[in-house]
Amino acid sequence: MQQVTNNQRSIAYFSMEIGIDEKINTYSGGLGILAGDTIRSSADLKVPMVAVTLLYRKGYFHQKIEADGWQREEPAAWDVEGHLEEIPQKTIVILEGRTIYLRAWKYEVKGVSGFTVPLYFLDTDMPENNEWDRTLTHHLYGGDEHYRLCQEVILGIGGVRILRALGYQNIQSFHMNEGHAALLTLELLDEHAKKDGRGYLIENDSKAVRHKCVFTTHTLVPAGHDKFPIDMARKVLGQREDFFALEGVIHDGNSLNMTRLALNFSRYVNGVARKHGEASRLIFTGYFINSITNGVHAATWVSEPFQKLFDKHIPIWKQDNFSLRYALSIPKQEIWSAHMQAKKKLIDFVNKETGVLMDENILTIGFARRAATYKRADLLFQDLERLKRISTQVGDIQIIYAGKAHPRDYEAKKLIQHIFHAKQSLNGNIKLVYLENYNMTLGAMITSGVDIWLNTPEPPLEASGTSGMKAALNGIPNLSVLDGWWIEGNIEGVTGWSIGEPVVGNGENRDHSLDADSLYDKLEKMIVPLFYNNRDQFISMMAHSIAINGSFFNTHRMMQEYVLNAYFIS
Repeated sequence: MQQVTNNQRSIAYFSMEIGIDEKINTYSGGLGILAGDTIRSSADLKVPMVAVTLLYRKGYFHQKIEADGWQREEPAAWDVEGHLEEIPQKTIVILEGRTIYLRAWKYEVKGVSGFTVPLYFLDTDMPENNEWDRTLTHHLYGGDEHYRLCQEVILGIGGVRILRALGYQNIQSFHMNEGHAALLTLELLDEHAKKDGRGYLIENDSKAVRHKCVFTTHTLVPAGHDKFPIDMARKVLGQREDFFALEGVIHDGNSLNMTRLALNFSRYVNGVARKHGEASRLIFTGYFINSITNGVHAATWVSEPFQKLFDKHIPIWKQDNFSLRYALSIPKQEIWSAHMQAKKKLIDFVNKETGVLMDENILTIGFARRAATYKRADLLFQDLERLKRISTQVGDIQIIYAGKAHPRDYEAKKLIQHIFHAKQSLNGNIKLVYLENYNMTLGAMITSGVDIWLNTPEPPLEASGTSGMKAALNGIPNLSVLDGWWIEGNIEGVTGWSIGEPVVGNGENRDHSLDADSLYDKLEKMIVPLFYNNRDQFISMMAHSIAINGSFFNTHRMMQEYVLNAYFIS
């Protein structure tokens, strides 16, 4: 496969976290996994991309859950030299007047045809830097907001500079995956001014930079939008009054808001699902925000039994994910056999790790996501007596949970503990496990091995929700609130089931308290009876999940939309 030179790469993809390999611990959740899947599909589709992130030598964290259900964090260092190649080119950034030296480590992501996308990890842990500066690329989402701003200077400004040092001179689109990389706009502004022979910025530079930038906004939760006091920004970036004076840089007169900065300096902005784009337009009024619904990388997240099944019946599925629509022609017994192989692998793992002794023949519900309060992981346990009655009177249920809470998110840790307490209350009626240290391997095992995928966010706060897409690719019907991607993916009783009423606008008139009853009703009257009493129809839903949702909600389709709508606008 002929590769392109660095100078022929036209898209630079920047993300604060990227989940590309289980052993490279530089991701925390969906944002990083999406970034990894985006890069994989770019390699598959020969998109001329290069990607940039930070190194995080200490990783995110290893999760341990105590006997009382409280999450404890342990270091999660990984072998950098064993997985990445150090490159000779180096660069610098200036922080608080100090020169910070940067090096980069390379990882090549190879696509199905052999085409590769280079991924660069920026690193400040070098002898040339002082002790504190060396730690700036140690921890993902670690430290205070000052540490975070310094990291974002390294990602945005340092990222552009290392690309230039490597010969990437013809980038047409700088794609910011969330606002963390928004300071790349400052480096591009300076480049444009220098090209005009100036050492200072003017408004005309903004137009030139805006033409080069693409921005994808994700979270609707305020905590997900980084903003820094203007005094801190001046201290870290220096007295760049030419930058701060530009229209759209300072927000509300007192802060450097990274989301607003990216919005103001991008020619194309998108949310990550149709509903998310609509909700983003309501929050960020005055901006034209498109939507490109997320996907997942099919070849990464399809379990081995289903890979073999697809290879047999749909041999081009890895190159052409749309061909998964032919899953409807796969014999039902073969679908069920592949599912039971994946399920047995998961149940065997659960039993070995927890000693709970689950049964592979019992209806198994899965929920595995980053622990955050708006995701409402405990909605299933609002009425434990009703849940017990469904299991004892309609059909047996067992439940598998996983997910990490941010180390400083006390409420999310309490949510995990609440699920642990529910586990104790259900003891003897329903088997429930909360698996530790949710990561790529565990995520793939759960999304392919359960029977039903549960998702219960408080609408309209869901951005997209890619875990359910991974389940669909493995024939797992979704039971989900109508938010994020599920508004587009739900065909009631065909690809899965909805929970509660749809959300209109920003959801102020929706009664979220009714969702638990809706969830129990669907379990009691539809899902449990169908699983035990009409297996043929249940397998039909599995086939439709693959054919309708798996064939569409993948990063091959997503990347084609970026190429057509965002990357090559003249």
